Amino acid sequence: MSLNSLVLCSDDKIVRVLRRSLGDLDIAVELCSDSATALRKLTRRRFEAIIVDCSGDGAAEVLRSSRNAPCNRQAVAMAIVEPTVGLSAVFGIGAHFVLYKPVSSERARSSFRAARALMKSERRRNVRVAVQIPVSLQSVESAGEMKLTSADLSEGGMALRVTGRKRPRGRWQVGFTLPGTESSLQLLAEFAWEGTGTLAGVRFVDLPFEMAFRLREWLSKNSADVEQDDPPISCKLTDLSLGGCYLEIASPFPVSTRVLLTMRAAGVEMRAQGLVRVMHPETGMGVEFTQKTLGHRASLEHFLEVLSQNRSATPEMLVEPEGLESRVNAKNPSETDDPLLQLFYGEPLAADDFHAALRQQRGMIPETLSPA
Repeated sequence: MSLNSLVLCSDDKIVRVLRRSLGDLDIAVELCSDSATALRKLTRRRFEAIIVDCSGDGAAEVLRSSRNAPCNRQAVAMAIVEPTVGLSAVFGIGAHFVLYKPVSSERARSSFRAARALMKSERRRNVRVAVQIPVSLQSVESAGEMKLTSADLSEGGMALRVTGRKRPRGRWQVGFTLPGTESSLQLLAEFAWEGTGTLAGVRFVDLPFEMAFRLREWLSKNSADVEQDDPPISCKLTDLSLGGCYLEIASPFPVSTRVLLTMRAAGVEMRAQGLVRVMHPETGMGVEFTQKTLGHRASLEHFLEVLSQNRSATPEMLVEPEGLESRVNAKNPSETDDPLLQLFYGEPLAADDFHAALRQQRGMIPETLSPA
């Protein structure tokens, strides 16, 4: 199934580069030369990517509108800008990725490769499989219990058939068994939407890695619409603490991207889930670990110890996106004693200033990849 992109650009040279680069990645192009046409198409068709040359009239409105169009709210948005344009302004109008002018084929392919990986993960996450199975719900806030039946299931949540006029609210512990398997899944979820008739939807919250993997594996086997993900992207690990890490990568993922990290060194491997908190285009990104279990902490401590004992070993780092988080809470540096996370939570810094702060922080910590 082809990925679709809407491109708003009237510069023939840039359009040629975009067509070639997107075509090489099997991403179809719907070209618009003016914002009015682009806005009209955003309300009528679904696109996995929206690419806008910000030098044109109405470009900012197209990016903002894409966030409000129901069928394109989760589309990956890329802004093409002059090098002098401030990143905060571009991200403020809804862009996830930034492509600087002059737009070269090499730069475009690198950016679109990362964007495509995120596009695929978003589309996979929204694939729903029709399945009717018993579901038990236990309220987190009260002693309430319910026994319902599902209507469909996806990576992000499930639709339930709810009887009665009063629709449930809040967070619930949801339990069910995937057809064809023997083990039960116990997931935290919250009621997120109401459909017509008797349908209501729950969104899974803080999905543990093991549960997410089992759910994704089952959906892949039971849906013809799920396509294979792109391979993980190799990057360089430069800073690591118990709370997060900083990665050097040519095409970093945008802030609020959920990522899966695989770290290897001296025969030891560990996997971790994270959330991108800081992104510097064409340079790198800061990732906060989202797993807070004792087991995850023990694995990190062991990995840091291995790095300390094998100074000559170069850690192998792989990253793959798991989708965009729609709601990310801002945090205050005072909420943590982890210096690396304090940098992530602090005031946004330009890439050069941020890396200067990183270097200064390393000088305060005896070990280069030492726990903060």
